[in-house]
Amino acid sequence: MAKMHWKNLDKPDEKRKFDKGLLELVTLADVTFGRATLQPGWKWSTSVKPIVKTSSCEAAHTQYVISGRLMIKMDDGAQVELGPGDAAVIPSGHDAWVVGSEPVVIIDLTGMSKYAKS
Repeated sequence: MAKMHWKNLDKPDEKRKFDKGLLELVTLADVTFGRATLQPGWKWSTSVKPIVKTSSCEAAHTQYVISGRLMIKMDDGAQVELGPGDAAVIPSGHDAWVVGSEPVVIIDLTGMSKYAKS
């Protein structure tokens, strides 16, 4: 019989800090859960791009927004603004930024294991 596994994001396996952001990670079996806290003024192209050195975010995300507002703009120009309660699947090839003065807190199940790593 398979065993249950659990961890708490308040005691992450790993923390990654970057300009105006913090990523907290826990890994269970083959799944890495990431909780990102992004402060007002955070933008992928200015806060993370200098670390990963790609033209846009190459991570595909499966996200749930807990708080704040996040604008996602795909390389093809399509964009959407996400807010509390929104769940989204975002393919690679995008930029993103915090909208307004409230920090964004998101939970991501697919795109954070290598996020903001050089």
